[in-house]
Amino acid sequence: MATDGGIHHYVRGEWHGPSLSHRRIRFQKGLYADFHHFVLLGEGRAELHFESGEQRPLNGPLLAFVPPQAHCDLSIAAGTAAHLVGASPQVMVDAIDDKVESYSLRIFTEQRGLVESSDPFLVAEIGPLILGFVRELDDPSRASWMVASAYMRLILMTLWRGADGERREQRGQGETGSILQRYRQLVEAGFRQHRPISDYAAELGVTADRLHSICQRTLGRSPIQLLHERVVQEAKLRLERSARNIQEISDSLGFRDPTYFSHFFKRKTGLSPAGYREIARASGSQNSMLSSGYADWP
Repeated sequence: MATDGGIHHYVRGEWHGPSLSHRRIRFQKGLYADFHHFVLLGEGRAELHFESGEQRPLNGPLLAFVPPQAHCDLSIAAGTAAHLVGASPQVMVDAIDDKVESYSLRIFTEQRGLVESSDPFLVAEIGPLILGFVRELDDPSRASWMVASAYMRLILMTLWRGADGERREQRGQGETGSILQRYRQLVEAGFRQHRPISDYAAELGVTADRLHSICQRTLGRSPIQLLHERVVQEAKLRLERSARNIQEISDSLGFRDPTYFSHFFKRKTGLSPAGYREIARASGSQNSMLSSGYADWP
């Protein structure tokens, strides 16, 4: 975990007032290469320039969410004002956390495309959150990682709901899909508690055999495999993106001692936690051994 004094290496919050000429902002430049960005555009115009050569005009008032996977720059037209906030992967991990809605937020943030909305109610709801985020970073003496993370969580939740993400997930699900979705949510909320599969089945109102059959038939993996994959994935993310030591990560994932955690992690990945962290820090995101996206967990 970064100290508050170094928070500006992990978040950005900027106000770009109206100017006499256009300004170009490179989202994926230097320190901000892996940041997720939100743009709150006032009355006026802007344009996104994608690596593919595509250009997309933006007309305010408008809110845009730009994941790092989008690979684009922003041009703000003369006379147009905009707020820009961004968060590093480390802050995003804290903001998304591991609550019931966390799985959906992770899927949402790992999409490759831009999300934009000119819905006046959504812009009005998220606007004060973005302003609060920027104000928090204005004063280096009080800028808090916890506050920035809390703002980012509220921004993400509000946009996900406003973008109809909640209803889209539920659409078209039969009984099997519904059970899988509910199992996924229960795992997201409780994977650190290391509960037996029978507990999950009881909460879902099915037998353990029925849950096993659904998971195996639909996903080709048993419920316990899916649960263990979720634990391993979270461990990988924390080893890659946080400064916590192995014991702190072990504790945060609900293991009774770091030795047991190390054995579990090595059995699942072939590497010790320390060895995995060393490879992650040396290779960055270019190494295929690093954690898969959350979208890979069904």
